[in-house]
Amino acid sequence: MLEIALTAGVSPETLRKIESGRVATPAFPTIAAIAGVLGLSLDEIWATISESASELAS
Repeated sequence: MLEIALTAGVSPETLRKIESGRVATPAFPTIAAIAGVLGLSLDEIWATISESASELAS
């Protein structure tokens, strides 16, 4: 986790808070930076979020 946070340019504590849900709405640039480090596209992330929201609404 430390390497991911530092490579993304965010503090390890910020990443921990995002993972644990203590930061409910992280800033878009933060998510974009973490996604880039993990090799995820923002489209993939959005699709996953949208799918989860649809399942919860059903």
